[in-house]
Amino acid sequence: MSIVEIRLPKLGESIVSATIVTWLVAEGQEAVRDQPLVEVSTDKVNSEIPAPVGGKLIEIVAQENDLVEVGDLIARIETGGEAMAAAPAQEAVQGEGKEESVTSTENQSVLSPAVLRLATEHGLSMDEIMREVKGTGEGGRISKRDLLSYVERKGGGSLSCEGERIKMSALRKAIADNMVRSFYAAPHASLVQTVDMSALLAHVVAHKESFLSRHGVKLSVTSFVAKAICHALKEFPWLNSSLEGDTIVVKPRINLGIAVGIEGGVVVPVIRDCHERSIAAIAKEIADLGHKARSVGLTGAETSHGTITLTNFGMSGVEIGVPIIRFPEVAIVGMGAVKKVAGFDAEGAVVPRDQVYLSLTFDHRVLDGMYGCGFLSALGKALEEEALSWSLE
Repeated sequence: MSIVEIRLPKLGESIVSATIVTWLVAEGQEAVRDQPLVEVSTDKVNSEIPAPVGGKLIEIVAQENDLVEVGDLIARIETGGEAMAAAPAQEAVQGEGKEESVTSTENQSVLSPAVLRLATEHGLSMDEIMREVKGTGEGGRISKRDLLSYVERKGGGSLSCEGERIKMSALRKAIADNMVRSFYAAPHASLVQTVDMSALLAHVVAHKESFLSRHGVKLSVTSFVAKAICHALKEFPWLNSSLEGDTIVVKPRINLGIAVGIEGGVVVPVIRDCHERSIAAIAKEIADLGHKARSVGLTGAETSHGTITLTNFGMSGVEIGVPIIRFPEVAIVGMGAVKKVAGFDAEGAVVPRDQVYLSLTFDHRVLDGMYGCGFLSALGKALEEEALSWSLE
């Protein structure tokens, strides 16, 4: 018995490393010489590395998604006889941009998994491949490119190989994990209603210059929506809660998260004790946290302990959206773009109105639809009627 060390071969002139995509032979299984052993990915191409010797794969050293350098040990194979040099098999994958391939002999064709999949997808028999497809790889090997070219010649049209592989950033991965946990842990339900923002928008326009000169930040509709959420939560406090087992924990303070889009994802800074803040204080906090999110970054304290979230996708022009709850919260409010629509005045005449869609997505385990409807109605009433009387100081 001999042990052969399998190392990552040189895959191209400028390639110094690769990521292990998947092992095509499991640990403990028999590897067949020249058949694909492992699939790796570089920034240029995916390649299948064939086994340089036959024998049992006794140890996988480099796991899937590991980044390894050329020459690094990736596995060990136990052979039944004298160990063979790995160089011949490694030469088969040298050359920048070379694809996985198969060996063709007079009596049989050893197809790689990728080539087999393509053959099955296009209804190609082994006899047809052996008869019609000419291998251009090392030693007459048949590659995916060879098979795709043959299918196109038969009239199969333009075909695409595997798409670009993009590794998730740490931020994107954290967002994905949180969204999956929230979506599958909580049964989501969503409600949408329209709100007439005409009076409030006129109010903002009338005061924006004086507000900016006094407070140094812009007066925005978002600040009023944040204040209105806090106002409506006084009547419907269960939306400002979390679920722990079979216990609903209603939070005594409102820490409102405001979703902020940054390069590579979305972060949610939190306005602590938002219910105790004025319009001016909320506007300053939104401006400050938004600037930090897009420039120097936020601290953990500035993105934690939220109790409910507001996301304003209307800034991109989208009118309606049903966002996913931010775990472990039980509700999120979505705000669309304000659009001009035709409305009616008290006399029935057609007049232009500024309308917005507000959505509420909530955890249906914690509350029912009628409770959510009540909250949305209270939120709309606050924006249409009560917000105009709120102090701007």
